[in-house]
Amino acid sequence: MLDRFVAKGQRVGEAAFLSYDNPIETSLNPIKGFMEEQLLIQACKKQDRKAQQALYDRYAPAMFGVCRRYIKKKEDAEDTLVEAFFKVLQNIEHYKGEGSFEGWIRRIVINECLMFLRRRDAFRFDIGLADWDMQVPEKASGDLTARGILRMLDHLAPGYRTVFNLYVIEGYKHREISEMLGISINTSKSQLILARKRLQELLGTELGIAVI
Repeated sequence: MLDRFVAKGQRVGEAAFLSYDNPIETSLNPIKGFMEEQLLIQACKKQDRKAQQALYDRYAPAMFGVCRRYIKKKEDAEDTLVEAFFKVLQNIEHYKGEGSFEGWIRRIVINECLMFLRRRDAFRFDIGLADWDMQVPEKASGDLTARGILRMLDHLAPGYRTVFNLYVIEGYKHREISEMLGISINTSKSQLILARKRLQELLGTELGIAVI
């Protein structure tokens, strides 16, 4: 299936790292774009090789951006992307047209990233603050641009980075994150606070601003 058109040497461009928040371009005409997408999905359900290639070419750049936010090493992110698209094509029959197709792919990609991190035993959650009743500080939020965040995410510990991604960028609630990662809601909250604090420190270093 996927090995026919995604060789190990075929890599997604690093520019995709910054494309996580850009919608997939389908067509200048939204209705035409939707119809094109539906035809592509139906062809992939019939295991049409050209359609599978087209689907990968269409969504892989943005999905690589998702992988890179969770996984620090570029080569590991690329391999995880390939594994995720195997699952997309294996399970595309289960997509019933409810909700965004890109969103459906995105959830598979995120789950694959989390599986990769679990296999590497990458999660090391700082539980020292887990039982505190804390509010997330907002001081740094306005200063953290998307591009700046992406540059600095690699400097975060995997636990911080994962919770930050799931909460701030993907929009999951702490209850959902706790279920996905097998941690308490308070631990999820504490990881977000510590991630934002660390990002604020990194931003202050980058801009030469003292962090109080």
